[in-house]
Amino acid sequence: MQKKQKSKPWMKLDNAALIYPATMNRSWTALFRLSATLTEPIDEDILEVAQKRTLRRLPWFSYRLKKGLFWFYLDHAEHDPKIQPDVGNPCVRMRLRENGGFCMRVRHYQNRIAVEFFHVLTDGTGGLVFLQTLVAEYLRLRYGAKIPRSEKILDCSEPPRSQEAEDSFATNSGTVTQSRSEPKAYHISGTDERGGFVHIITGSMDSDVVLQKAREKGVTITEYLTAVMILSVDAIQRRQVTHVHRFKPVKISVPINLRNVFPSHTLRNFANYVNPGIDPRLGTYTFDEVLNLVHHFMAMEVTKKLLNVKITTNVRTEQNRVLRLMPLFIKNMAMKYVYSQVGDVLSSTTLSNLGVTKLPEEMSQYVRRMDFILGPLASNRVCAAALTYNGRLRINFTRTIAEPLLEREFFTRLVKLGIPVKVESNQME
Repeated sequence: MQKKQKSKPWMKLDNAALIYPATMNRSWTALFRLSATLTEPIDEDILEVAQKRTLRRLPWFSYRLKKGLFWFYLDHAEHDPKIQPDVGNPCVRMRLRENGGFCMRVRHYQNRIAVEFFHVLTDGTGGLVFLQTLVAEYLRLRYGAKIPRSEKILDCSEPPRSQEAEDSFATNSGTVTQSRSEPKAYHISGTDERGGFVHIITGSMDSDVVLQKAREKGVTITEYLTAVMILSVDAIQRRQVTHVHRFKPVKISVPINLRNVFPSHTLRNFANYVNPGIDPRLGTYTFDEVLNLVHHFMAMEVTKKLLNVKITTNVRTEQNRVLRLMPLFIKNMAMKYVYSQVGDVLSSTTLSNLGVTKLPEEMSQYVRRMDFILGPLASNRVCAAALTYNGRLRINFTRTIAEPLLEREFFTRLVKLGIPVKVESNQME
């Protein structure tokens, strides 16, 4: 029987969320964005009511980030975040003071509903549940749509459930730890964009074509796209770095949804990362070689035992007595240093694939399109996020440099592999 949860006055950050407040700065906050484009323009007043009902069902999404003596924490708010008009430059730094202290913002523009999340609240899976529940509630209020509810589209008339707010890292921690040490990866460089402008380049393709290509090679879509990404970054490094002995590893950070491995119903953060890649100093690689490396790397790394070791390493660090007793300002300096050694520096870029999103017919008739966007990363200047909906796989690249090096290389390679790509941009050329 599922336990009901009463709203608490405050909540601890989950294990994965601890690093984000410590590493945020004036120009960077760890954000991601999910959006749904409907068939008709959005009614802001109805959307506000839908948000209120959704936050009653998932109350911690409206908690505010607070600074304590030893840790950051989430504090209950008596009012809801304000609905905001959307912008052409999404996922720019979230200034919490200007956002009422909230760690998410619901935005709308014409037919689109978008939610941007600070990673202290949730991961892509939890964020997608929030968005789908919000949109379903909006459609119910606007059109009287009778949408069946599930674990992915929640019933807002029900109370919160404790399992959904669980820190599943602590629940699934074991006894064995390991070193986080890895060789640092090559990073794409370029001309900084002024004013914090974030380029969003979207490649849209037929998901059935991509699936067929992946099946022909005996790999998953994520593995297929990761191999293309590795070769794309490798090609850029070979053009930018003249001497072979100066080549650095090319590695792609691929988030893993731990709910697929461990028993968990949490809607907070519960993901980890693996970094498949190549060492370009050893020579050039064919596509099939890289596919083979990625496929077997994922098979070895994405196992319950090895993922448990990673979880345990992170949880044991949090539980370290010396770290726990450090005042927050010292703890932040220590965490920033650790992140500088084992964070984004270990990968050349990130490719996060949320997979296929399926909506019930009663809902899908109103939803034309869905998108997933990663905000800029701390060190990597380009990253990518993918989501499949209604037969279209959309890959959104986020870039904070002027040169579209990676997107151009990546989409060109897909086309050469027989996958037609339609490209869009948030900037008028």
